[in-house]
Amino acid sequence: MMHYAAPWWLPGGNLQTIWSALYAKRYAGVRPQYRRARWSAPDGDFIDVDWLASEPGEVAPGSNVLLVLFHGLEGTSRSQYSEAFADYAQQKGMAFAVPHFRGCSGEINLGPRAYHSGDYEEIDWILQRFRREHAGPIIAAGISLGGNALMRWAAEAGATAGQTVTAVASICSPIDLAAGGHAIGKGFNRLVYTRMFLKTMKPKALVKLKQHPGLFDEHALRAAKDLYDFDNVFTAPVHGFKNTEDYWSRASAKPHLGRIQIPALVLNARNDPFVPHWCLPSAHEVSKSVTLWQPVHGGHVGFPSGRVPGHVRTMPHNVGDWLTQFTH
Repeated sequence: MMHYAAPWWLPGGNLQTIWSALYAKRYAGVRPQYRRARWSAPDGDFIDVDWLASEPGEVAPGSNVLLVLFHGLEGTSRSQYSEAFADYAQQKGMAFAVPHFRGCSGEINLGPRAYHSGDYEEIDWILQRFRREHAGPIIAAGISLGGNALMRWAAEAGATAGQTVTAVASICSPIDLAAGGHAIGKGFNRLVYTRMFLKTMKPKALVKLKQHPGLFDEHALRAAKDLYDFDNVFTAPVHGFKNTEDYWSRASAKPHLGRIQIPALVLNARNDPFVPHWCLPSAHEVSKSVTLWQPVHGGHVGFPSGRVPGHVRTMPHNVGDWLTQFTH
């Protein structure tokens, strides 16, 4: 179990979330450096994968263990949690890679589709590609949206998941998308987090519309005030869902946690402003392969530690150590 207590100077889930993303230290030594590889997707599109390099310009270090990190909504390999996990991998001598969801690497993708919370088919081909390229054990973690999609994949893969990875972890994932979606659309969350996400999501969607005229209703997209509206106009119909309710229902990982057959960690802080504590799973709702960590504090992908300005390395070390126990 992750025994985490927030520093006294960062009370509350919002402070633990925002400070961790903006100001806390992400790595102990030098900033992690990456080398980028572009992979062709099965549908002819592409994704960009950033591999940890031991020194600037070098290839990823040879390692028996590969840690794959799936980022969250609008995240990148430079998000605070990505650099913190890269720092962990660097300390442990692991290979480390961050596959970017489509449109998140700094270059817009070619096809009409982007990415979504239940994108387990995308997770599957990415992990299969890693499996072909890496001979040793593979462990995978997903942050927020990426973690929900990873758990959906683990459930869909069932007994065959172990042929690809040895263990998986989700961190602060909105495994009940309806609960999380409604929570982020209210009050302070709406004013701060919703506005932050839409600031990048709307322009990307409009670029998609220029690439693929008629893909969605431009006026409705511009008028979207929250993620519910955005998902109703863009995410749901573009990715094969009827509407937001259909998307949130079918993409949520929570109803499928009982089908997971490989070691899986589901970590959620109970004061996460994005994921209400009342919707978190209990032991009887998951399979015996699933471990639940639900510390009282941490915020959304925060878990800051130490004196001002603090650092965010505690969570990656706890999650990383949990995952690596299954690689021996």
